[in-house]
Amino acid sequence: MAVVNRKRMTLINATLLAGVALQTLAMGMNAPAMAQQGSDRLDSLRPNMPEDAKLLLSANELVYNKDAEKVIVRGNVQIDYGGYKMVARQVEYDQKNGRILASGEIQFIEPGGNVVYADKMDVTDDFGNGFLEQMRIETTDLTRLAATSGERRNGEEFILNEAVYTACTPCATKPEHRSLWHIKAQRVIQNGRTRTIRLENARFELFGKPIAYIPVMELPDHTVKRKSGFLFPTFRSAQKLGVGVGVPYYWAISPYMDATATVTGLTRQGFLLEGEFRQRFHNGFHTLNVAGISQLDKSKFTPGTVDAEKTNRGMIGSKAEFEINPRWTFGWNVLVQSDANFAKTYELSNFDGTTYVNQAYLTGLGKRNFFDLRAFYFDIQDADPNSIKENQQPTVQVLDYSYKAPQPILGGELSATVNLTNIKRNRLDLENVPGVVDRFRGLEGTTHRLTGELEWKRTFIAPGGLVVTPLLAARGDALGLNMDAPGPLYTGDYNTSDATTRRMLTAGLEARYPILFVGEGSSHVLEPIAQLYARPDEQDAGGLPNEDAQSFVFDATNLFDRDKFSGFDRVEGGTRANVGFRYTGTFDSGYGLRGVVGQSFHLGGLNSFATDDLVKAGANSGLETKSSDYVAMFGIDAPSGLMASLSGRLDERDLGLRRADASVGYLGTTWQAAMTYTRIEAQPLYGSQVDQDEIQTAAAYKFHDYWSVFGAITYDINRDVISRNGFGVTYDDQDTLFSIVYKQERDTGSTLANDWSIGARISFRTLGDVNVGDTKFEELDYY
Repeated sequence: MAVVNRKRMTLINATLLAGVALQTLAMGMNAPAMAQQGSDRLDSLRPNMPEDAKLLLSANELVYNKDAEKVIVRGNVQIDYGGYKMVARQVEYDQKNGRILASGEIQFIEPGGNVVYADKMDVTDDFGNGFLEQMRIETTDLTRLAATSGERRNGEEFILNEAVYTACTPCATKPEHRSLWHIKAQRVIQNGRTRTIRLENARFELFGKPIAYIPVMELPDHTVKRKSGFLFPTFRSAQKLGVGVGVPYYWAISPYMDATATVTGLTRQGFLLEGEFRQRFHNGFHTLNVAGISQLDKSKFTPGTVDAEKTNRGMIGSKAEFEINPRWTFGWNVLVQSDANFAKTYELSNFDGTTYVNQAYLTGLGKRNFFDLRAFYFDIQDADPNSIKENQQPTVQVLDYSYKAPQPILGGELSATVNLTNIKRNRLDLENVPGVVDRFRGLEGTTHRLTGELEWKRTFIAPGGLVVTPLLAARGDALGLNMDAPGPLYTGDYNTSDATTRRMLTAGLEARYPILFVGEGSSHVLEPIAQLYARPDEQDAGGLPNEDAQSFVFDATNLFDRDKFSGFDRVEGGTRANVGFRYTGTFDSGYGLRGVVGQSFHLGGLNSFATDDLVKAGANSGLETKSSDYVAMFGIDAPSGLMASLSGRLDERDLGLRRADASVGYLGTTWQAAMTYTRIEAQPLYGSQVDQDEIQTAAAYKFHDYWSVFGAITYDINRDVISRNGFGVTYDDQDTLFSIVYKQERDTGSTLANDWSIGARISFRTLGDVNVGDTKFEELDYY
């Protein structure tokens, strides 16, 4: 073995040039990509070697033929130079002809990690021309390329003959793995000047069978992260749109700006044009989406719908987010379309939901405070041209601010909350069930509300472990009311004034006594909890608009909340006590148990949950009586991956089951399964007229290294019908993803025909993917 300075031996030049040849080979044939982000420039084909770089050479024999001007090293040749490593049986440098010849199991590793294998190499010492035979490349991004021979021309062009390219992520741990797909090309040309890769007479093969022939294809090489060009086509099929094929074109406008334009031909409706423009700034981004079509045959749609009435349809969508500084962010997302159902009908990605939430926002987050200002407009996509659903939706502006004092105040924690809400609605939103209930989900007109609240609490630990937390809270509301009164259908006492105020003062006390039990191999904490909140009656209970406190479910999660209403429009009044137990158990075997059980008692004053309300919030909730229903929750976690939970509400008089949620799941390496049972007893005053009992099941089974099957069923017990079901199969080896999904949904509330769909997706890493239909399967997203 010898260590030699680079200026002292001619063989070093030969080794360096050999490294250059192999390095450029690896660089030139990295994984092709259609459209990526970022940008690099290939300034030189030669590696940047420091002047003082040392060459480490190891070989069984070194021969210098002065007459023939040749340097030859043989036998287990190992060369380490400037981060480049090379192994070969023999390396020869012909000084007279200026050529480098290497042979015998050549293996070259460049500093970036790419590995090149070859049987023979013959290149000029300036690397202007040369040949390699039986070469193979393994790149750092786990792609592979092989060719029978390679030729370097004019110092800037590299030609591979009979080349095969594929991606092989599993090969990192399973060298015997064979990818499902590969590309075979008669000739591959990498041009260092234009930074492109040209494939001639290429065939795309799947499962060893050719499925596509490509006469000529030109792609950017790996040094180009973004390059304009056509992307993989997309496919779709819909009953009223027909079969469609979309051709996307990617345009790299600048390093910070690009766009994608797609033309989709639909057999029944003509050509759908879509465009997406993206721009990134130093502190954020903006995305603009446009789409439009002149419908070829609108009679294919159901008569009397928006789809059947319009010929020219389109939309514009904008989304942006900007970081003003590390604490402040503002942004928006907006959709404007020619009619109420265009984006949903044509299944435009990110815009095809039944409700699209337009909003603009400004958010600030500090160490102890939070600020959020938002404006909302709800776009309801509906095919009915006479629909008033969107006019029934409010236009909303909301400001939320919260603050916690950095220093203790009287030894306790002081926090403040502010909420400002402005709502405007053009049409009355009334849910009417004749003879049963009238729920005013929104009144026509405008309302403003400013809410401010202060809360102070301090925790004391008494001798013996008793934890006592006194609490004081003060809240005030100022309201401006310019809404039409609900009228004679409403039986409550509605406030008809133009403006009003209300206040609430609360004095609370919480006592907890955690008791620790330690056994052999386990520990348990049982914690009795009692709370008492004394406060006056809720002012104008049920007499003010209720926009943000309509959803109400009493269960173990809000048993110990000071105010159990979900929003600011209602505030809990009267004196109330909450009593219960909390349990936590851990076992050395890895099992964990948890549970909460308790009850709430209305002790005095007006029960806010028993008063009439525009939306009947609190009705049939289990809190409308002096003694509430019992609520409980239990859960278990097992080290085997088994999880189970049970929560419910029981009638306080006869322990009848009012609400229940039970779930059991298993998460393993081969099996994954979950089953959930939900029961909600009828709540006539809340608008739910019948019992709801439903079982949801989902499972997935991995029956081979990369193959899985999955399925889900939702069964409506009361109607004795499977309301939703679906199943599918997936192959995923990280390079190839194939999925096919069947879904069916029945509208159990009407006599509509069954709605079913089949979707398929196939994706190839480094190349792109093809989608047909919808392959999203929400019930199994957690897998």
